[in-house]
Amino acid sequence: MKKYFLLVGIILFLSCAENHTSEKPGVAVVRINQLGYLPGSIKVAVFGSKNNTTVKSFSLFDAETDKEVFNSKNPESKGAYGPFQSSYRLNFSAYNNPGKYYIKANGIKSPAFRINEDVYDHTADFLLEYMRQQRCGYNPYLTDSCHLKDGYILYNTAKEGERIDVTGGWHDATDYLQYTATSANAVSQLLLSYRDNPEAFGDAYKSSGLPGPNGIPDIIDEAKWGMDWLKKMNPSSTEYYNQIADDRDHAGFRLPNKDSVVYDPKRKGRPVYLANGEIQGAVKYKNRSTGIASTAGKYASAFALGAMVLKDFYPRYTDNLPKRAIDAYRYGEQNPGVSQTAPGGAPYFYEEDNWVDDMEFGAAGLYRLTQNENYKEAALKYASEEKTTPWIGKDTVVHYQYYPFLNAGHYELASALESNMKATVASYYDMGLQMLHDRGKDNPFYIGVPFVWCSNNFVTAAVTQSKLYHRLTGDETYLEMEAALRDWLFGCNIWGTSMVVGLPDYGDTPVDPHSSLNFLEGYQTNGGLIDGPVYGSIANSLIGVELHNEDEYAEFQSELAVYQDDVGSFSTNEPTMDGTACLVYYLSSLESESIAKGHQKKQYTFDESGAIIRADTSEKKINLMFSGDEYADGAEEILDILEKYGIKAAFFFTGNFYRNQQFAPMIKKAKKQGHYLGAHSDKHLLYNDWTDEKKLLVSQEEFKSDLKANYTEMEHYGIRKEEAPYFLPPYEWNNEIITQWAEQMDLILINYTPGTLSHADYTTPGTDNFKSSDNIMQSILSLEEKKGLNGFMLLSHIGTHPDRSDKFYSRLDELISTLQERGYEFESLENILNLKK
Repeated sequence: MKKYFLLVGIILFLSCAENHTSEKPGVAVVRINQLGYLPGSIKVAVFGSKNNTTVKSFSLFDAETDKEVFNSKNPESKGAYGPFQSSYRLNFSAYNNPGKYYIKANGIKSPAFRINEDVYDHTADFLLEYMRQQRCGYNPYLTDSCHLKDGYILYNTAKEGERIDVTGGWHDATDYLQYTATSANAVSQLLLSYRDNPEAFGDAYKSSGLPGPNGIPDIIDEAKWGMDWLKKMNPSSTEYYNQIADDRDHAGFRLPNKDSVVYDPKRKGRPVYLANGEIQGAVKYKNRSTGIASTAGKYASAFALGAMVLKDFYPRYTDNLPKRAIDAYRYGEQNPGVSQTAPGGAPYFYEEDNWVDDMEFGAAGLYRLTQNENYKEAALKYASEEKTTPWIGKDTVVHYQYYPFLNAGHYELASALESNMKATVASYYDMGLQMLHDRGKDNPFYIGVPFVWCSNNFVTAAVTQSKLYHRLTGDETYLEMEAALRDWLFGCNIWGTSMVVGLPDYGDTPVDPHSSLNFLEGYQTNGGLIDGPVYGSIANSLIGVELHNEDEYAEFQSELAVYQDDVGSFSTNEPTMDGTACLVYYLSSLESESIAKGHQKKQYTFDESGAIIRADTSEKKINLMFSGDEYADGAEEILDILEKYGIKAAFFFTGNFYRNQQFAPMIKKAKKQGHYLGAHSDKHLLYNDWTDEKKLLVSQEEFKSDLKANYTEMEHYGIRKEEAPYFLPPYEWNNEIITQWAEQMDLILINYTPGTLSHADYTTPGTDNFKSSDNIMQSILSLEEKKGLNGFMLLSHIGTHPDRSDKFYSRLDELISTLQERGYEFESLENILNLKK
């Protein structure tokens, strides 16, 4: 959610700051974690050069003053790696002061980055944006529905071909297949994230996924969305459906609400495969299924966690979850083995070969839920049978061969055990981490995962396993590797890019993900964890990979690994739902740990439509906003007063206003003075009627066309949309659909902070709603005395109808001086809505 990550300024990438250097940008680079570094964490950057070169020292500089604040003469040489002939780890962990910095080594300057306790604030919630975008049934991102006819049953002899209502859940990735394996895992990861790190999550969206708080953390809304679907896929104690659709879905780019694939002209919807323990494949190819336990175990763990975590929010909803968990676990015991996904006309499927980890997770969850010792003993038995997840230590594995990539059952079990047994189960994590350490310790990025499809899922699993192990034991052996894996995901990697779309939005992140939403409509998949790099041998052998644009990372590709930010690179640049859900746990852990150390996370206030209506309230800061459509009689006076006090305000004008050449001089003056100039609709349209229902008065196309026209007029003044992402709705009146449509356009809908009459300065004498300037001033100062104005966005108008002679802008000087005397600081809109500063 870009509401949380907007920073102002230009970040310089790979630039050379001196005339005399021993390396050239592009030939040599310094890679950093673009999100930044926690003060007390291990902090390492990586230097890489295509030349055989020596780095004897490096320095850390304050990015604001260019003053050197730290120097080290101990770079750690790591030799050749990937495209680099020389590489070094640059450890600056000893420096902990918060601020904005860059590193310089051999004359090469890194991008700027921050050291602060807040660098991971709101990141876990940001990933939920992609989860909402992947919703099936009602899709809040598109404000439309899809796949409402799902589906008809396959591989259930008693019900073959019958209709079953399984609408809902999440699409797996860019295609629209839905798998119990990935969805149940996602539900469990979301539930674990909230249970262990509740402080990390906010409330800015409704249960429908549309903008606007509903009193329930967004992660709980999302977990319940997945749980609703799992319940539908489990209509009885002997029916555990495994997937919806098959690879016939791979029919090219299309939006989910315009899915034209027909599986059977005689049946409605898509095929729904029962997990029956048999080899399956509806067309040409078959899987290698041997049982049901892998699927049943995943149902059991999700249901058990749901029974414990969701009951505080939905007591009646969870009444049947304990029984569902017990039934699923028992069915898994009765049907050991794996239930792989079913292929269709191509040989590709999720080739899951392990299942005892799923049964361990289910048993561990049931033990925590029921305290029944039998579940504990069963979980211990399963844990001992698969101590380490089998992908760890391997050079290559087939697609989803060992899934889930993280064995969360070890943590669920160990955290419920006494010391000796707890240590035993925790030691299984230690074994895997040691193997990852041994594979990664000799390369500059300390990365020991195989570069196969979904390599970022392996990184996410590894970094989370390290976090869980440290939580269980306090052992700090793997903290440097954990930091390196974390940094890899956010830019300290060969290519210098984040592996999460839009995070951070001021850095180098994927812009052309393999996504129909992106390819067809330009909608960005914000929050989505992409597949990640693959071995060069894989990249060069895949059928159907065709780049749509020039590879901007071409100079960093090698036989070791290839990553391409291109919609055609489906093996490296496709966001995945389950990988994204799994990363939520780790990021929420970092947020929670910062809060536990006393860090106070800043927050916005949202109205019922999801518009930001107030900045953080922890400091006495205010923003002044002005809107305009027809009138600008106060423009010169307002601008002069603002300049007198050195205040940067925000001005929101309609296209009508920007087109009016009489207003051009003041617009140019406001821009020159550094004020924010934003959009207020082109024609000052009323989007919703004035009833409580706020019935829409415009279509989405009318809305988009009008707003685009507003930005077109702004471009005549050199104001690009990217520089003006905050949007004030006309009449300050909208609903959650308008907010969502604005979000689709990468715009952030805001509104004034309610509680005063500042916005009523347009009213005219003789009308029922007239408010005098005295009334307005008194309302502001009275509210300040009673409740304070911290984080306020105070709106008035740049001009009013001639019938109003009592102009409130004539009291602006008085208002500013009075509030300054009361200790308030006037902030620019960009700064007051930038929670990272």
